[in-house]
Amino acid sequence: MGFFDFMTEDIAIDLGTANTLIIHNDKVVIDSPSIVARDRVSGKIIAVGKEANMMQGKTHENIKTIRPLKDGVIADFDASEKMISMFIKSIPALKKKLFTPALRMVICIPSGITEVEMRAVKESAERVNGKEVYLIHEPMAAAIGIGVDIMQPKGNMIVDIGGGTTEIAVIALGGIVCDKSVKIAGDVFTNDIVYYMRTQHNLFVGESTAEKIKITIGAAIEDLEAPPEEMSVQGRDLLTGKPKQVDVSYREIAKALDKSIQRIEDAVMETLSQTPPELAADIYNTGIYLAGGGSMLRGLDKRISQKTDLPVYIAEDPLRAVVRGTGMALKNIQKFRSILIK
Repeated sequence: MGFFDFMTEDIAIDLGTANTLIIHNDKVVIDSPSIVARDRVSGKIIAVGKEANMMQGKTHENIKTIRPLKDGVIADFDASEKMISMFIKSIPALKKKLFTPALRMVICIPSGITEVEMRAVKESAERVNGKEVYLIHEPMAAAIGIGVDIMQPKGNMIVDIGGGTTEIAVIALGGIVCDKSVKIAGDVFTNDIVYYMRTQHNLFVGESTAEKIKITIGAAIEDLEAPPEEMSVQGRDLLTGKPKQVDVSYREIAKALDKSIQRIEDAVMETLSQTPPELAADIYNTGIYLAGGGSMLRGLDKRISQKTDLPVYIAEDPLRAVVRGTGMALKNIQKFRSILIK
């Protein structure tokens, strides 16, 4: 084994619907949108990550942008595999190697995932030279990344709002006690904004623009203490067909997202209602931890806190909490053996 150990590289992957992050040697080396662009004629992948993301919504018939993951699971096997392999090949430290090293990887997956979907992730990983592949559930990884000691006999509640799914879990003794995975997350928020702009302003905006709106002025409540400035949004006027610009305030976005956020709140409430009493007592003291890009929605912490009457904390650098946790699990494979899925 000695020689092979020397040849093996460790990488941790957070394969997300919206973003893929990779940690190698304790550093986040890849942080890119999970999207590829394919040439329709040759079938070749011409761009991946940020480059492909810039093409989204601006392509002609010979180029197609694909998001290989949908709702947290692999929807396009071929594209996802090419994407993972291109990301791994672009890791600076691995580029210098003469030949592709064998990889030991930990990949995180949504908790509501089926056996078949799990196998798709594993097979993708094995095809890009993964010799030892471990999987870890997303809320677990998020908890480790936030800095919760998950092995303690103490209940902690994690709400991880990603691009495709929102993962809610109560964790104790290194295991998930009760969890809920709902398919309402960042992508749905973006679509809500597209729909709102369409119906309220007669303005047709693309997904990339809607996502910009969400990041720039997105909010979960209509009265923020530090409200963001109004934003000018450009798109196509549905009545005249001409390009036009509209000013939008964060209050409107809060209205647009209200229904979806309500459904996340309901899922949190439902998970709390399934929690065993001893753990509920713990959660009363520890509160709820938010991770994932969706947790950066202005006022969301306050809104969930009002709904649950619990303190709500946002992880530092919530976008990277999951990959940080995945990386820590990779470093201490012995310690976390019980929570990794072989």
